[in-house]
Amino acid sequence: MKRVVITGAGTINSLGHSVPDTLEAMREGRCGISDLEFRDVDRLAIKIGGQVRGFEAEGRFNRQQMTLYDRFTQFTLTAAKEAIDQSGIEFHGELAARSGVVLGTAGGGVSTWDDNYRSVYEDGKNRVHPFVVPKLMNNAAASHVSMEHNLKGPSFTVSTACASSNHAMSLAFQMVRSGAAPAMITGGAESMLCFGGVKAWEGLRVMSKDACRPFSANRNGMVQGEGAGVFVFEEYEHARARGAEILCEVVGFAMSSDASDIVMPSKQGASRAMEGALVDAKLNASDVCYINAHGTGTAANDKTECAAVAGVFGPHADDLMISSTKSMHGHLIGGTGAVELLACIMALRDGIIAPTIGYEEPDPECALDVVPNEAREAKVDVALSNAFAFGGLNAVLALKRI
Repeated sequence: MKRVVITGAGTINSLGHSVPDTLEAMREGRCGISDLEFRDVDRLAIKIGGQVRGFEAEGRFNRQQMTLYDRFTQFTLTAAKEAIDQSGIEFHGELAARSGVVLGTAGGGVSTWDDNYRSVYEDGKNRVHPFVVPKLMNNAAASHVSMEHNLKGPSFTVSTACASSNHAMSLAFQMVRSGAAPAMITGGAESMLCFGGVKAWEGLRVMSKDACRPFSANRNGMVQGEGAGVFVFEEYEHARARGAEILCEVVGFAMSSDASDIVMPSKQGASRAMEGALVDAKLNASDVCYINAHGTGTAANDKTECAAVAGVFGPHADDLMISSTKSMHGHLIGGTGAVELLACIMALRDGIIAPTIGYEEPDPECALDVVPNEAREAKVDVALSNAFAFGGLNAVLALKRI
């Protein structure tokens, strides 16, 4: 089995338009959640979100590209360019033929759906643009990344709600580890912050009207965000041979299904995913220093995740640091695991743990070290990144300092 390392990272989200900007915001415990700005927001009950500000797509893409790129694709291409530029990898010949793209998204081109439903049903138009389907399809971002960067190997999209990115990155890891591909571009993106996207989520009654407060006793729901996180996963010897800077090593993963309820999380399912990641990585529970939690800020998710962590790690759970960066950038749904992986890389490389901001009241059912409100310096050798999705689909990645 090959060793797999991360040699490039890129992002755009409500905290920043690049990895350095995002990590600086995480270190400072800055909140990217604010009042939403888009058409008909006054008709919504939920008016806050982690919206990407100051992103001028017209300055990045030409007119023809704009007819094909939904906002989630624009975010993905922006993050992919940063990741590939940082990595310094160039896809030509055999490397291009065998390398590919696996990305996660839950909604795909939601803004395109929203715009065109409005055009047909509200404005009464009888025609839509001929490129509506290729613009809104969930695999659009993966396809455009493959075309932009000459990636001719296995390329596809994974859609498993809030675990989409972790599932995508787990599959990319598996492909590189098995030798099926020398390198993979992977991560995820989401852009549901439009009238129809937020209105649909309102129906679930899991959204907060004021703030995301994971693990705090007075938490009252999740807050949506948008953006992308993209990484270069590369075979270790290949990266060394070309002199690439290595950010960290991916050492294990596991997936599980609750097989119980479409929206209520299961302690057993979450536990099996974390346990499986440790087994796959050949790690002991005591090796783990930090967990980037799923931590949505809903009553059910937070207490279930904490119970699962306590069960898996036993007495060591009291020594673990566990934080949710959703408190800062919001819940990017299918893209969230990719942005959260940046916090794991920061912990491993820089020894800085991103905080759980908005923490106000201790909750006896979440009695772990949730790194409240302020970042912390600590040496981290091993980190886990959790993602637990609606539908009971769980994916956990294990990463190691190198």
